[in-house]
Amino acid sequence: MKKVFLSLCLSVAAFASLNAQNLDSKIAQNAQNLKTDSINSKHIRILPINNAKFLAGGRFDFLVECFYCQTNSIKASINGVDAAKFFDKRASVSVDNGVVSYRINNVTFPRSGTFKVQASGKLIESKNTDSKLTESKAEISQNIAYKVVDFSQDNPKIKAKNVILFIGDGMSLQAKQMARILSKGITQGKYNGLLEMERLDNMALVTTSGYDALTTDSANSASAYSTGHKSVVNAMGVYENHTKNPFDDPRVETMTELLKRTRGMSVGLVTTANINDATPAAFATHTRNRDMKNEIAFDYLRTRPDIIMGGGLANFLYDEKGGVRDDGADLTMTFRDSGYKIAFNRKDLQNIMKDFRTNLKRDSKDSTTKILGLYNMDNMNVYLDREVLRHPDVLKNFDNEPNLMEMTKAALEILSQNENGFFLLVEGASIDKQLHKMDWQRAAYDAIELDKAVKIGRDFADKRGDTLIIVVADHAHGASITGTYHELDGKSGREAVRTYKDSIFPTFVDNDKDGFPDNPDAEITLAVQFANHPDYIANYHLKEKPTSPTIKDSNGRYIANEKVQGEHYFGNIPYKEDQEVHAADDVVLMAHGVGSNYFKGIMDNTEVFFGIAKALNLNAKDSKF
Repeated sequence: MKKVFLSLCLSVAAFASLNAQNLDSKIAQNAQNLKTDSINSKHIRILPINNAKFLAGGRFDFLVECFYCQTNSIKASINGVDAAKFFDKRASVSVDNGVVSYRINNVTFPRSGTFKVQASGKLIESKNTDSKLTESKAEISQNIAYKVVDFSQDNPKIKAKNVILFIGDGMSLQAKQMARILSKGITQGKYNGLLEMERLDNMALVTTSGYDALTTDSANSASAYSTGHKSVVNAMGVYENHTKNPFDDPRVETMTELLKRTRGMSVGLVTTANINDATPAAFATHTRNRDMKNEIAFDYLRTRPDIIMGGGLANFLYDEKGGVRDDGADLTMTFRDSGYKIAFNRKDLQNIMKDFRTNLKRDSKDSTTKILGLYNMDNMNVYLDREVLRHPDVLKNFDNEPNLMEMTKAALEILSQNENGFFLLVEGASIDKQLHKMDWQRAAYDAIELDKAVKIGRDFADKRGDTLIIVVADHAHGASITGTYHELDGKSGREAVRTYKDSIFPTFVDNDKDGFPDNPDAEITLAVQFANHPDYIANYHLKEKPTSPTIKDSNGRYIANEKVQGEHYFGNIPYKEDQEVHAADDVVLMAHGVGSNYFKGIMDNTEVFFGIAKALNLNAKDSKF
């Protein structure tokens, strides 16, 4: 029997050795297929990246990727202890297209401190690898360090119960100023008032870059706020690995997952964009590709935010119902079966809230009410079109959408019933989307709409004294107010742009005191210029309908849309870009309430997450719910 067992062991060992040799051979054969880039040229990398910051107890996936390495040669350690032993979990080793991956999922750091991480691997001999490395049969390694913090031991008497995070997507300093000029006015060089967000207690400047590029996008930047970790353009809740699969990248815990796991807090995601768009999705899901909106919609069933409101109905319906899903699913019915109340317009939301308030008056505290509000097939209409101009060709079948103030108020009423507290994201999404189109008037109106939602949030916080409010942009746009524009003297186009002493003050008025100018196309208006744009036709007047600045020519290049009347401006970005693009400028953060003094000076965007965690006195080591 012993001989049989020994023979079996030898056979297994021989098979394992042969299998490893085959894998190494496969690596050598596939090495030439790897893309040549700065990451692959380093041969080995550790994810999360160097200098990443963690909450003690926060969950993440640990990954080492070794390019051109022998299959079983990878070693990883944390403070000198084998990584698998340190995390008390078995590591998995796999090979894909010439890359060996050593991975341990869903791990944590148990305490605060600095943790030194080392990974190494032995390169294989191959004609496809760098000749110097082949000759030396080198062992390669990487050494990095992580910082882990723990706020659970802070003064428990000074902590927030709730957090309201307002994100003005693309709301650069200048976009905020446009809103202030239109909403408050300016007299003899002094503003007649400040925006609500500008009256908050604390202010900081936030840097916005991801770890892959200077200029970020909304997925990457929102992910930094949601997880405390940087990512790459188009990604959220992950570090980018080498594979093409948009869902297999190593994950970091999102705000929704963390707060529900540790505190049992309610979570609300409110936006004027498609609810599956980058910013709201970054607070609840994980993917390298923000465009996977159908999959993101389905993933909300896993993370279950209590309030989900915005556009994006098409991603919840299959094609025969007017949607874009190809799996035959009607997710609105799935959410309804899971306990959500479904709203498709303002009237639906009003009815849900009426029933909710009735239950409260009857002492039937309905703290479990959940809402899925889907008010347009894709993004909601912008405020100027939705509430002011109301052109039928623009609104189409969605002429009864709630505004951001109504959605914010409803979310606060419901979420505040949870005795464990809540986190609410409110996004003014189309500040960004309209600046991309170089339509600053529509962007400014959406910034004012966001500011009115901030007023609702601040009033809520001031009455309770237990809530942190943060207002911040996720990235900037290269828009600037260079003066004013008018045609009172018969001039037009660039000759009517008024600079220096000729830039007499704009004539926006707000006689009805609703915070919006009565006429969005004032006689003397702002001259807004863009620093990073394609070819386009400049026209300083309000456009009757949202209009794309470009069209595609026969060569596949984006050129100016000649349907716009005005002066032609040549672009200063590649022809592949069909609209104005993001800028790498710092953005302004304004904060108010419990824990808001954390935000000051110049901060990295990942620090927004840690400021929230500190305000909540969060213990990420807890898993009570």
